[in-house]
Amino acid sequence: MSGGVTAVLGPTNTGKTHLAVERMCGHSSGIMGFPLRLLAREVYDRIVAQKGADKVALVTGEEKIVPPHARWFLCTAESMPEHDAAFVALDEAQLGTDPERGHVFTDRLLRRRGREETMILGSEALRPMVRALVPDAEIIGRPRFSRLTYAGAKKISRLPKRSAIVAFSAEEVYAVAEMLRRLRGGAAVVMGALSPRTRNAQVAMFQAGEVDYLVATDAIGMGLNMDVAHVAFAGLSKFDGRRQRRLTVAEMAQIAGRAGRHQRDGTFGAITEEGPGAFLPEEVLAIEEHRFKPIEHMYWRSGTPDFSSVDALIASLERRPEPGVLIAAPQAMDLAVLKRLADETWVRDRARGGAMVKRLWAACGLPDFRKLGLDPHARFVARLFGYLSEGRMVVPHQWFADEIARLDTIAGDVETIAGRIAAIRTYAYIAHRADWLAEPQLWAERTRSIEERLSDGLHASLTQRFVDKRTTALIRRIGADAGVLPVTIGPEGEVLVEDHAIGRLDGFRFTVDPAARAGDRRLLLAAAEKRLVGERGRRAEALVAAEDAAFSLTDDAVSWQGHVVARLVAGPSLARPQLKLDRDLDCLDKAQRMAVQARLQTWLSATLAKRVPALVALADIARDAGATPHLRVVAGELEAVGGLSPRLALHEPLAALSSEERKRLRRAGVTIGALDLFDPRLLKPAAAGWRRTLLGLRGVPPALAREGATVLARGAAGAVPAAGFRPLGAQAVRIDLVERIARAAHDAREGRKPFAPDPALATSMGLESATVARLMAELGFQPARGAEPGWVWRGRRAPRAAARPTPVPTGAFAALAGWRHHG
Repeated sequence: MSGGVTAVLGPTNTGKTHLAVERMCGHSSGIMGFPLRLLAREVYDRIVAQKGADKVALVTGEEKIVPPHARWFLCTAESMPEHDAAFVALDEAQLGTDPERGHVFTDRLLRRRGREETMILGSEALRPMVRALVPDAEIIGRPRFSRLTYAGAKKISRLPKRSAIVAFSAEEVYAVAEMLRRLRGGAAVVMGALSPRTRNAQVAMFQAGEVDYLVATDAIGMGLNMDVAHVAFAGLSKFDGRRQRRLTVAEMAQIAGRAGRHQRDGTFGAITEEGPGAFLPEEVLAIEEHRFKPIEHMYWRSGTPDFSSVDALIASLERRPEPGVLIAAPQAMDLAVLKRLADETWVRDRARGGAMVKRLWAACGLPDFRKLGLDPHARFVARLFGYLSEGRMVVPHQWFADEIARLDTIAGDVETIAGRIAAIRTYAYIAHRADWLAEPQLWAERTRSIEERLSDGLHASLTQRFVDKRTTALIRRIGADAGVLPVTIGPEGEVLVEDHAIGRLDGFRFTVDPAARAGDRRLLLAAAEKRLVGERGRRAEALVAAEDAAFSLTDDAVSWQGHVVARLVAGPSLARPQLKLDRDLDCLDKAQRMAVQARLQTWLSATLAKRVPALVALADIARDAGATPHLRVVAGELEAVGGLSPRLALHEPLAALSSEERKRLRRAGVTIGALDLFDPRLLKPAAAGWRRTLLGLRGVPPALAREGATVLARGAAGAVPAAGFRPLGAQAVRIDLVERIARAAHDAREGRKPFAPDPALATSMGLESATVARLMAELGFQPARGAEPGWVWRGRRAPRAAARPTPVPTGAFAALAGWRHHG
């Protein structure tokens, strides 16, 4: 029984994929289908970091990582497994309109369902198809998080930094990258044909700021996340495998939507102002307002082929859908190869019976990674099927070894290495078919290692060819006088000299570009220090004017705008820590540092009063000259231990307090419990974190219990009084709950008469009988006559009784005959 179907539709940069990943991780198992191997790998890496490599699988045509107990599968749409899963999602479902692969996405949209939940992700134009094909689906529209604006046409030499230039052929990509190398120092290159390893290395170079430009094919439109501010189109036409055509507006928007990140606005444009490479006004309006022509038809091909014979298989694949929104898919490469092989007598002779027909069809499904075209690719598939249908029905060991051995070299130019990567993907695909090789695991690992080596070689070749490692020649030409350098600061903190990045200003710290030679660093630092005084002063003014919400504390570090500006150090008492400005702020003058110090101190005082008000109040009482010595002792000792203390530790000064002094403690937030003194607010996660930080300034802080914990196993992290938990037998109970049980017990008794406490409260907390027995003993109770023998507690000396070995009862708490109070 499948769960509900939800279609999440909207433009690019709406977080649809992120939403689906979060939903999948909330289920016990899941499968997600993606349009690209690169995207599947990207999400796989993200979920592995969250769930662990032993629980997550990656399944694509040429790569399979499937641990024995995998629960979450990230796949290309073609490779989605058929097994049952709690959650199923299909990304970029509008690709059902693609002539070559559309029928795969349509089939998954129609047939793949999660046991508990199914999600269909796509553009808003998909809405009519969802209504027609999945009428019971709930449709959720997702708006774009940021604005996408047309920035006009700009020449390559005038493109802003953090731009991606999109081209539609490898030749055009290489030409644009070469131009950027000569004009702007270099560019990273991303194409769909690259391996994930090469693609990640190139993107990492772009993300790290080693280059300011990225040249890519339209592969970046399919959800690959990069920090791009502007997308420039080198052209608006592409060859779709059949003809050269202009991009649809939806395709333009899909690519342009890569500009901007989350809530950061982005821009798009072209590199030509006129001609077929320029945007039309109506196209610009549609992209900016995310209004596209609804999809009226999707391609379909039977997802359950008939394998009874070759002719039956072809007939089932060419069967037309029922009249409606589905239309027959154009002949894809796999079907074209099958029909070509079906003309061969020897193929028909061997493809008899369902098993062999299915094997033939599997061979025809080998993708044409090398883009050979129908005839060469069909010849290769014929040879493959010949091996799979004779003798041991596996690919010969020697042939396979020889084929991949000749690919195992990184010699040659970019195009040559890229061609080898495409070829090794073919053999990786073969190696990942369990019944096509005698030792598939061995060859899968071998092809993977060759692809990685080729990928590293391709990355090195791309970098060497298209990136001119910037030197400091410009600075040296100007001379040794750093003062004449025209230093400017970009919006992201980049420090530039005539548009050449020399370093970054992060907060108040300037870091020289690591690419600069050692001999130039002194000059760059001198130039920056002279020119950055004003900028640092403006940042100091902004810090002083900032709201309290702009500051945060992590451990002992105080941050502003993501940069550490000060650290907490121990002060006169626990609730009065001091602030020490970070060394990065030494660049400010004395008045500026004093203003920053005063602002941070104001924030700290207000935050302490909000997060740990009891500690602040106790510190005030301890310093109150008008308070009695006993009250100051109680307040001072309680503050010193972070507001949580066993009552016995403060027994004498506490006993000397008057009724009015006890009321003053209660007004400060302190609960004077039967066994402990505490402020229950300090047990909440935010306050507990601040309390731990303050205690850490004066020594080793106590470990925090897991958030929301009320009862812990003795010995677990945080199961100590200093963290707010009282050990009782084999368990440790949060001290505010100990007080609730104590109050309930005292409310239930009548003098020294035996009574049976209500077990519901303890049971709801998960307390064991032995834990309750120990607690009752520490509260000064003993089992009444008729309870198990040997239970005698005298007086109300709980800590000493808790320290002695105490007989522990067996059986359920509700079975106790009764209790009698001694005290």
